[in-house]
This record gives sequence, structure tokens and C-alpha cells, in this order.
Amino acid sequence: MTKPLSLIQFTDGKTGSELVEATHRLERLGYHELWLPEFCGREPFATAGYLLASTERIKISTGIANIYAHDADSAAQGANTLAELSNGRFTLGLGVSHPMVVEPRGHTWVKPVEKMRKYLERIAVAPIESPKPQEPAKVIVAGHGPLLMSLAAEQADGLFLNMQPVETVRHARDILGPTKELHVTLRCVLDPDPETARDLARRACAAYRGMPAYQKVWAGLGFKEADWVDGSDRLIDAICAWGDASQLQTKIQTYYDAGATHVVLYPCHPNEDYLPDSPASKHWHWDLLESLALEHKKN
Repeated sequence: MTKPLSLIQFTDGKTGSELVEATHRLERLGYHELWLPEFCGREPFATAGYLLASTERIKISTGIANIYAHDADSAAQGANTLAELSNGRFTLGLGVSHPMVVEPRGHTWVKPVEKMRKYLERIAVAPIESPKPQEPAKVIVAGHGPLLMSLAAEQADGLFLNMQPVETVRHARDILGPTKELHVTLRCVLDPDPETARDLARRACAAYRGMPAYQKVWAGLGFKEADWVDGSDRLIDAICAWGDASQLQTKIQTYYDAGATHVVLYPCHPNEDYLPDSPASKHWHWDLLESLALEHKKN
């Protein structure tokens, strides 16, 4: 059975009608799920509702909703509504974000595990009077460290990993156990040339390379400060995939072999103007998405 292949994609580069058309195209290609980030663009719950109403099979999910931006009752009610109205095609992806993102919004940053634990506890008892879906929305927690991984194993349906080597995937699977979902994003460059491919990946990953939460995990795997400051070939090769469709598929398979249940493509587009302080990527990389959809079906 072919493993599910999904996409995480900023939607801010398209109008509403263009976004629906793009999601229909993704659905026709056989993609399992479209994850909607939350940064400074479209609100993810509203966007998910709009796209779920316009599609038939593909899942549309928050990837990842900032728990500082939505209280737990609102998230629980929103997830129930979207799962019910879409016949179970919505997943509630949640994350603690980063201090540099939440503090300008007026929130006080607290320890991530404490914040997420209380949030999940409230979601479990939040009052919901609307009809319940036949397939409730699964709750997936974003986290890279062992404590958040353990919390996801205890109180959620799975974990969401972003830009991590296969070693982190194996570690996460050990903590989660055999039954929890493990969604892993993989930055992908459709380019077999090592120099140009790594250069694009280096620029696309610049914002993440500057975030302490990522640096802490990479340091625990033996990477040094110079690796994330400079975007070393070693780090880029560990957290990204580059090459032709066949080479990309080979790297994707290593993540499934390490314990991922879902690999989520995070394409690097050669025409994107990547900024060092923003993870946003507005271009949809159709050459990559189409070639990988075909390659993935062969395996």
C-alpha cells in the first residue's frame, strides 16, 4: 500500500479562486492532506473551512495553529465544526510557536510543555453543543524535544515534526510507541545539482536556522553553531531532500523507514524570495508536486 504523501503550503500567494483551483489540482494528484501554516497571512481555521467546502477527498488541516492565538475552547469547537461539516477531513495541528512570534502579539511566553499540557487538558473538556462528527478531528502536537514528544504520546493522537533528520524521527517513534501518528515535514528541492540545490535549501531554511528551538535539537545530534549559522552541507543534507524525483523519493522512504506515518512535503521554490526572518513560501512548486506524485505511486 502506498504511504500517504501530504503538503504544507502557505496560501497567501493566491486569490481565493486560485487557491481553490490549486487545491483541486492537488486533490487530483492524489495528495492525502494539505496543511495550512499560521504566521502573518490567512487565518487557518477560516481557510480550512473554505477549502473543505470546495473539495471532496483531500484532508485540509491546521499545520500548525498557534495555541497563543486561539484559546483551547475555540480550537476544540472549530475542530469539531470542521470535522463534522467535512465528514472527518480535518486534523487539528497545534504548536507552541516561538517567543519572537507570540510576544509581539501581546502574549507572555511560558514554558512550552506546561502551556501545551494545560491546553490539551482544556480541549478534552471544552463544551461543545454542536453535532459531533462521525470521525472526530485528530489532535496532532508539533514538538521536537522529548518532553513535548512524550506529551503528544500521552494526550494527543500524534506528533508533527518539522525539518528534522531521520535520527529525530526514530527517537520520536520510540517515544510515541507503535500506534500514534507521526507527521514529518521534509524540505524538498527538485534539482540534482548539489551546489545549486543546497544553495536554494540553505536560503529556504534561513528563518528556521535562526530559531533556538531548532538549534537545540540539532545540537543534541552533534551539529555545531557553525552548521546552522552557515547552513553547512552536512546540516542541509540531514534536514532536506534534493535531487530528481527518484532521489527525492529515496529520501522520503528513509523517513517512513524511521517511523513516520505521513511525510509532508515542504517544497523549496527556485523563484521564491526567501527572507532570513520569515518562513513564508508563497509559490506552489507544481513541477515538484507532479513529478513526486507520479514517483511516489510507483513505490
